[in-house]
Amino acid sequence: MSSLKEIAQKLKESNEPITLIYAFNSIGKTKLSVEYKNLTKKEDGKHSGVYYNAYSEDLFRWDNDEPHDNENMRLEVIPSSLNPYFSSIIENPDLLVEKLARYLPSYTFSFDINANPEIGIDAIRFARGEEQNIKISRGEERIFVWCFFLALFDADAWTGEQDAHFFIDDPVSSLDDHNIFITADSIVQLIDDKIEKSQKRLIITTHHIGLYSILFDRLRKGEKSDKYKNLCKPQILTKHGDDFDLQNHTKDVFLFHLHLMQTLEEAKNSKLYIFHFVLLRQLLENISSFIGSGRVGFILSEINVANPNETLEMINSLSHQNVYRFQFNEMSPQQIDLFKDVFDKLQTKYNFKF
Repeated sequence: MSSLKEIAQKLKESNEPITLIYAFNSIGKTKLSVEYKNLTKKEDGKHSGVYYNAYSEDLFRWDNDEPHDNENMRLEVIPSSLNPYFSSIIENPDLLVEKLARYLPSYTFSFDINANPEIGIDAIRFARGEEQNIKISRGEERIFVWCFFLALFDADAWTGEQDAHFFIDDPVSSLDDHNIFITADSIVQLIDDKIEKSQKRLIITTHHIGLYSILFDRLRKGEKSDKYKNLCKPQILTKHGDDFDLQNHTKDVFLFHLHLMQTLEEAKNSKLYIFHFVLLRQLLENISSFIGSGRVGFILSEINVANPNETLEMINSLSHQNVYRFQFNEMSPQQIDLFKDVFDKLQTKYNFKF
């Protein structure tokens, strides 16, 4: 067992370019990012990396212009160590437009630019059609801030200054499944563009098992696994009293399959998307490894699925197809029946408690 500071020190000493960490919400992921930031500061006290976490959103604050009945609302940018790097977005706003486009925003934006380049952007204004200076929703604001940081990650303005690592903590806390899926794709694109051929490090922490599972699948088992399997270290952060433990993701990791079961149960009772087959396949693989068989087909036979080989082929096909495309599809009635048949029989056979 360790303190968060000791966990951060272990991360600092790790050699893997990509670290993917799953943890329950409120365990201390954001505090871990702060501990890591403090440990990796330069001798002059400046940050050596860029961070996206809960505190990042605090750098953006609404000015509702209440004295003038909200006529001049804008999202103010609070000065921070990042301000000198805003020039890269001011000079090339398409960087931000490109990141936002994946989320299909219904608004446009513009900057209030400060004459001092060390400040860069004073505020951001939003418009929707003919309506100017509007206040976008909380979900839209969170997506905008995330894309703003993605654009900063993409910029080369801080080469050699604050670019040793990127630490991304829970970029999808309040987004729906469609946006979670797009965010995962954005992170993989960031890895392709900025991590693979550089000395930079990327640390991602999340409580969302869907995001963790999609990233784990793409980096360790998917079409990019040949490039990233040996560069990515998936881990699980747990808390025991006041102490913490960071374990490698193996079949013995604490109740990982129960997290998957709970997520899929909630989806089954609300709305099922194609990407849930990725999680279902991971659940089957996790259970088969846990009981020592190592074969998903064996589990399907054990739970009395009709035509287990055919069912396995269908699950593999649905979980390996391009589920990461931007047009997000709900399951068809036939796919829902297949999903529920396998999932319900798993629960009946093993009687998992979650």
